[in-house]
Amino acid sequence: MSDSDVAHAFAPRYPVTPGADFTTAPFGQTPSQTVGPYLHIALPWIDGPSVVSADAVGAMIVTVTIVDGSRTPVSDAMIETWQADAAGRFDHPDDPRGPASPTPPGFRGFGRAVADASGTAAVRTVKPGPLPAENGRIEAPHIDLAIFGRGMLDRLVTRIYFPDEPSSNAADPVLGALAAERRGKLIARHTAAGYHLDVVIQDSDPDGDETPFFEL
Repeated sequence: MSDSDVAHAFAPRYPVTPGADFTTAPFGQTPSQTVGPYLHIALPWIDGPSVVSADAVGAMIVTVTIVDGSRTPVSDAMIETWQADAAGRFDHPDDPRGPASPTPPGFRGFGRAVADASGTAAVRTVKPGPLPAENGRIEAPHIDLAIFGRGMLDRLVTRIYFPDEPSSNAADPVLGALAAERRGKLIARHTAAGYHLDVVIQDSDPDGDETPFFEL
């Protein structure tokens, strides 16, 4: 291999400009980086798992256990949750119905939690209300769930639905877009403290246990 071939094979991502500094050097898109196990450096914060306070009306614990293709717990995973409040509203200007005071007071909508040795992460929140969808349809109460972990160059995105909303779940346009045998993989189960969902990152069997994930 010639010197020019070597230079081409190992060319820098960004061009080198003699005399340039960070204010003048051209930059491109930063490459994706796996989050685990480095998330502990800066991402978690003490109130991250608390979408509501412990004494909030309707407060409950939602847990998520994440396993990989070999069913090994992903112990360095991190989850993020985003949801409507108990009234199905967002205190945000992008809500087409307009911003609304959160129900219950102090509800934040966003949560971030880190998995333990069993691959389980927990957030304290409230059950969200239903949401309006296109064409006059209604989305069932759900929590949007993002998963970050070792070896993932991008987050995985899915949803948590509730087992005590059978009529709403049957009419939900997102669940309805899945094959019938896959819908149950997004429906949590009851626990003493609230609800729990098992998430399977991979399965070599296309009809196996892998959790449905969504492209955004």
